[in-house]
Amino acid sequence: MASSIGNEKSVNPVLRISQLDALELNKALEQLVWSQFASCFHGFKPGVLAQFEPEVKAFLCLILWKFTIYSKNATVGQAILNIQYKNNLSQTEKYQPLSKHQKLWYLIFTVGGRWLEERCYDLFSNRQQQSFCKIKSCISFGSGLLKLCGLLNFLIFLRKGTFATLTERILGIRSVFCQPQSVRQIGFEYMNRELLWHGFAEFLIYLLPLINVQKLKLKISSWCLPITGLSNSENTLAAHCRECSLCGEWPTMPHTIGCPHVFCYYCIKSNFLFDMYFTCPKCGSEVHSLQPLKYKIEMTELHV
Repeated sequence: MASSIGNEKSVNPVLRISQLDALELNKALEQLVWSQFASCFHGFKPGVLAQFEPEVKAFLCLILWKFTIYSKNATVGQAILNIQYKNNLSQTEKYQPLSKHQKLWYLIFTVGGRWLEERCYDLFSNRQQQSFCKIKSCISFGSGLLKLCGLLNFLIFLRKGTFATLTERILGIRSVFCQPQSVRQIGFEYMNRELLWHGFAEFLIYLLPLINVQKLKLKISSWCLPITGLSNSENTLAAHCRECSLCGEWPTMPHTIGCPHVFCYYCIKSNFLFDMYFTCPKCGSEVHSLQPLKYKIEMTELHV
């Protein structure tokens, strides 16, 4: 009864973007399954799984094939997008499921071909005999030829919209919708937010290097922490300014810029080289001249 109902279903062609999305979802699922499986061996000796990696991947893909293509005529990505495979070799336009031979050849082409490609280099890498070298070169040539045919098939797919992969074209299996697609209501609010945010982020990336953040910070700190009432004599300077006005530590090689404040030589020199219009962060005075402090500031003054 179920098979008779399935045979009466009409064929609904699939958009190109839907077929490509299904392929990407299949790749993402395979990577997810492999990462979850590989995480089980994190506590083992490093490299214990690398020796059998092609075989393990083939076994996992075999399990996926059993519960997807073999039982449901559709991969996981296709099932998510309401797509399934149709036997395109049948003469009728009604839906026909895949034959067992098509399913088995699909397994051989996808899983077996990928295993052979990954394992052949290990099988023939250490062989120095002439026959093994010929076999390896033939396999490499065949792999390159298949990739070229896959590229040509993809170009034809972009033109006609059928058979997204070379395996589908060889086996005569075609992607169709399981049920007629209804009109989709598309909202562009999320896309608009993303476009606005990316535009704003690009504007900030362009603008931030043009802003002298250090000078702005020093300017704001001079407004918030003004220091007044100090005399201009160097005796008063040596008595009161026992810390660098930039780093807040005891001044190393103390220097002045013409205002009643003391700076470390390296602090004031680096800031002045970075910004030729550097001003004192406490009083806002510009750098007139970088002069060393004539009167030494002794460390014993800390205890006075």
